Parts: sequence; structure tokens; C-alpha cells
Amino acid sequence: MRKVVLYHLLSLDGVAESPDEFIRDFDPVMRENLGRVIGSQDAVVLGRRTYDEWAGFWPASDIEPFASFINSVRKYVLTSTTPQQPWANATVVDGAVDEFVAKLKNGSGGDIGLHGSIAVAHYLLRTRLIDELRLVIAPALAGSGRKLFENPSAYRLELTRSLTSPTGSLLVDFHVHH
Repeated sequence: MRKVVLYHLLSLDGVAESPDEFIRDFDPVMRENLGRVIGSQDAVVLGRRTYDEWAGFWPASDIEPFASFINSVRKYVLTSTTPQQPWANATVVDGAVDEFVAKLKNGSGGDIGLHGSIAVAHYLLRTRLIDELRLVIAPALAGSGRKLFENPSAYRLELTRSLTSPTGSLLVDFHVHH
């Protein structure tokens, strides 16, 4: 069975929105960590808003290792409206999100990534379809913005990896017990 792996950049106060406002330096350890996360993924689920923003940025980007990954990976856009622009390897999924993601998990292949897409993350956390959390927690307080864990369901997490990057970010991985 495939795993859904949520990768997110957070401020110390849990804000997930606009991480470029609280992560100033993406150091080599953070870049290596990202490479490890995406190295096992062969599909990504995105919400339409993230898709629209990223489809306008990543195809022309040379920010590695993510640009090569996100431009070539199979992308499933969870939306009831048509995205603004086309992007290679993207498929629009309209319908029951939980059923679609459960079907993806039961298929063959690598991990299924969830990057960005805070609303999708909230939904998949509530429906218990996320298997692992891989978080980068910046040594900064954002003060305001949408949080990753707004109104969370109770979860038991198992810490499976942790380290500190040279710029002070905490890189933590958790297995989610269902």
C-alpha cells in the first residue's frame, strides 16, 4: 500500500501560509531533506489554488531539487473548477476526494506527496488519509496566517526522524497512527 506523505514548511507558531515570509535561508541540509522526501514520491495531490500558483511559477524555475520533481511528477488536482493554465502531467480530479485518495493509496507505486495545499491538508488530516508528516519548522514566529493544524482531530504520532539544520530549522518526520 502506498503512503500519503505531507511535507510542509511551518513557522514555530504553526503557520503554514506564505513560508517565504518566515524561512529566509533554505540551507543545504534542508535541500537534502527535501530531496529525500521527494525521492520516494511518484505522484502529488494539489488543491486548485496551489496548482494555479505553482503552474505559473515552477515550469520556468531552476530552484532544485523541487523544480525538476514537481514539473515531471504526476499531479492530481483536487478541484471542482478548471485550473487556469495547463501543466505537464496534471489531471483534474472532480468528485469525492477521500475516495480518490484512498484508491490512489491502494494502487501500486511510490509515495503520494502533499505539498502546499493547506485546505487539502486539513481535509486529508480530518479523514485520516495522511500516513506521514515531514515538517520543516523554522526558528521564527509568523504571528498570523493559516495554520496547518487548525481544528485538528486527535492523532497519535510517532517521531521517526529529527535533526536541526545549520540555520536552526527543525526537520522532523512523524508516522501517523490511525
